[in-house]
Amino acid sequence: MFTNKTLLITGGTGSFGNAVMKRFLTTDVKEIRIFSRDEKKQNDMRSQFQNEKLKFYIGDVRDIASLHDAMSEVDYVFHAAALKQVPSCEFYPMEAVKTNVLGTENVLNASIRNGVKKVICLSTDKAAYPINAMGISKAMMEKVFVAKSKTISADKTLICGTRYGNVMASRGSVIPILVEQIKAGKPLTLTDPSMTRFLMNLEEAVELVLFAFKHAKAGDIMVQKSPSSTIRDLAQALLELFDASNEIREIGTRHGEKLYETLLTREEHKVAVDLKGYYQIPADNRDLNYEKYYSLGDDGGSFTSEYNSNNTKRLTVNEIKEKLLVLPYIQSELESLFSMH
Repeated sequence: MFTNKTLLITGGTGSFGNAVMKRFLTTDVKEIRIFSRDEKKQNDMRSQFQNEKLKFYIGDVRDIASLHDAMSEVDYVFHAAALKQVPSCEFYPMEAVKTNVLGTENVLNASIRNGVKKVICLSTDKAAYPINAMGISKAMMEKVFVAKSKTISADKTLICGTRYGNVMASRGSVIPILVEQIKAGKPLTLTDPSMTRFLMNLEEAVELVLFAFKHAKAGDIMVQKSPSSTIRDLAQALLELFDASNEIREIGTRHGEKLYETLLTREEHKVAVDLKGYYQIPADNRDLNYEKYYSLGDDGGSFTSEYNSNNTKRLTVNEIKEKLLVLPYIQSELESLFSMH
């Protein structure tokens, strides 16, 4: 599928970009272009991998000219560039709009102009029933790519997306924070112990994108079914793995934080196609000619429930430990800890 093809990853120096890049670097892909605005991280990647297939482009999704420069003769685009920190987006909502909404429009327009065959836009569970600026900007990003997918023939440029929950141990996420607190002997600060979150690792996030790449039609949003845990159980699992007895302290929810995350709204659940480990949310392809819609009618009704981190499979502390032990980050932290003793 990727033989002799050129891929471009926006936000390519992030956790996800690194994971996708590593996945493809060993295949017979022709070239992988890393597009981001952080020259330090690009230089770190360049020196770490020293691979001729890797090409680096400094630019910002907010600047369409920099995207055009990077997209010449690109076959496929993985659009991962985003502002993702919930609290910072609460304080700077227009910055979230500029990157997550307008930046996505730029990526799509540059892809279409340069004849890219497929674009996959990465979204988040926070886009379903959004209550914070980050989620609202990602919900708008989904609307932008679904709308754009209707204006261009899928034979020319197929535009689709994925939506997934928190990626375990990604930068700025809760697991590295708790591990640092355990190592420093400090209390583990939990916003709300009963809060639930989907748990998926980077490999699963990459699998979802590849699944979308193979199976998604224009305007589809693909969702991977994921188990979840409470934040208290996650903290307990980490304490047991690190053989620690730090106190757990509740500090209250942060700006814009939800108690649980939704991957499918009730309305989406009603129309979603169940593909075993995944859900496919097809685009609503009705047009603005509402007379047709009213005369034909709609069966109305709604699926009984949304699909969220409270009603998905809940992991036990032991199951969380098994999932944590697969993470390279946890493996290296445990190794360094026990080699010191």
